[in-house]
Amino acid sequence: MRLLVLGGTKNLGRHVVEAALRDDHEVTLFNRGRTNPSLFPSVRRIVGDRAAPDALADGEWDGVIDMSGLLVREVSLSAAVLRDRCAHYTYMSSIAVYASKTTPGMTESAPLLDWPAGAAEDQFTMDLYGPSKVRNESLLTATFGARTTAIRSGFVVGPYNPDFGNWGWALAHGLPMECAARPDQPIQYIDARDLAAFLLHVTVDAVPGPFNVVGPTHRMADLAETWRSVVPDSPPIDWSPAVDRFHLPHDGSNDGTFQLVNDRALAHGLRLRPDTEIARDYVAWVHDGNVPPAPPH
Repeated sequence: MRLLVLGGTKNLGRHVVEAALRDDHEVTLFNRGRTNPSLFPSVRRIVGDRAAPDALADGEWDGVIDMSGLLVREVSLSAAVLRDRCAHYTYMSSIAVYASKTTPGMTESAPLLDWPAGAAEDQFTMDLYGPSKVRNESLLTATFGARTTAIRSGFVVGPYNPDFGNWGWALAHGLPMECAARPDQPIQYIDARDLAAFLLHVTVDAVPGPFNVVGPTHRMADLAETWRSVVPDSPPIDWSPAVDRFHLPHDGSNDGTFQLVNDRALAHGLRLRPDTEIARDYVAWVHDGNVPPAPPH
């Protein structure tokens, strides 16, 4: 299958490309060539900017996997160029699309955020992150119809990915795991390899519609103890660290975001590896000399 990956050389995108190459797909990368430019030397690259995606005007693809779409104007421009030249378009969206942050058990049909009046589609602030993902999902559906899929995910764990990287680093070095979140904070995450496999699956099989692609809901204390259990005699968990890497409100005002229903994704082929396997693999990756990337601010 001929796949075009927008992005593909950072964090989750690396796993997507690795999975596609393992399955013998013909991959083309489109990005600015600034992040890890030496990765995947055998893969065809189109160097360009989403703000002016004319470089995509030649070629046709069976599937597009959009890992880098954020600014609404840029997603609109690239969608217009690719509209008649790809069979299916998969967009990496976010669990931040939902209007409620407190309602547990939300499915993909839950109400989404509105676009703020007067907001610019070519600028970004953190307040626009969720609304931008919603607007991009909408414009892609308007452009491609049933030929599009939106993948809504949150914390992504594993090699090359920053989420929970401090836990893996601590366990690999015999240090206390740090967690500033509430011990009873509900939390969902997914291993990057499982998410990448699902992104590839829905693209190859042209499965339409939005998906909550997350793991099961845990209590933060239970998940932390599960991770801690993979290294014998690990120090106790530090629940009052100097740095809060999770940035989760203690008042419960974001608890619903991490109690999403993932039944639709499971029914369409999502496979989730055990938390102990995720933790052991992360620790082994650090032991191999790797350093988790810093989380975004």
